Amino acid sequence: MFARFDKLLIDLPAAEHPDPEGAAAAQELLGGKFGEMSTLNNYMFQSFNFRGKKKLRPFFDLVSSITAEELGHVELVSHAINMSLEGVTSEGEPDSAPLKAASAMPNKFHFVPAAQSALPVSSSGQAWTGDNVFNSGNLILDLLHNFFLECGARTHKMRVYEMTDSPVIREMVGYLLVRGGVHVVAYAKAIEAATGVEMGKLLPIPNLDNKRFDHARKYEEEGRHTKLYTWSEADYQSIDQIWKGNHPIDGAPLSVHAGMPEGFEIPEYSELPQEFAPGIGPEEFMQIAERLKRSAGI
Repeated sequence: MFARFDKLLIDLPAAEHPDPEGAAAAQELLGGKFGEMSTLNNYMFQSFNFRGKKKLRPFFDLVSSITAEELGHVELVSHAINMSLEGVTSEGEPDSAPLKAASAMPNKFHFVPAAQSALPVSSSGQAWTGDNVFNSGNLILDLLHNFFLECGARTHKMRVYEMTDSPVIREMVGYLLVRGGVHVVAYAKAIEAATGVEMGKLLPIPNLDNKRFDHARKYEEEGRHTKLYTWSEADYQSIDQIWKGNHPIDGAPLSVHAGMPEGFEIPEYSELPQEFAPGIGPEEFMQIAERLKRSAGI
């Protein structure tokens, strides 16, 4: 089962100006082949379908706990995209073409199928597909795939970071470089535990330290690259049999933390009459409030 909390993993800064180009690039980190939709669904189905979990419990717990974190990553990228799209268009009568600015935008999916918001698509508008899920059932093969997937995801994050100076996109990417780096190391350590191969000697991939990125460095200085969460107060505790020792890049000691990190407030988005979102005017709102009162016996 999953529990949900109305919080965001980090406090995203307010956008200084609309950045539809940055939002379009960030879509690759959400719905691309190496995006958060892929990491989430790969690990989720691997955890659902895991065989022999009683004797291989630490590996099952690792994939399961990372699955839960990936849900938060999907949410974080989506909000960074949404915040970057605020203010691209303005309210107006239909004949004034209030969405005209959208016709010049790099990703029109943000304005036609969606109301200036994120979608599970790539930077080219290609829909995310279950074909991106790899679940062979073989533990070593799946762990190797996950290691490769996280390294590919890291590469794409670095490139998107370099494509924009938007504080919203860069804050999101900086954080995910650090937390994605945790997952790279976690799968490397899992492969080492299962095979004896010293995967940590390969890192980092690409060969550029997170500390070279301003918006990632601060999270590493806080030690976020050393912490792995169980995302449950009682379950998935055996990840400490894999996540232990020292970080292979800077030598910092690793630690497991029960539960989840502190959350932050989720942004509130303005209404968009020009997109008919949410499409509830003052009169309709009063009618809804009256019906809710009657149903509650008030």
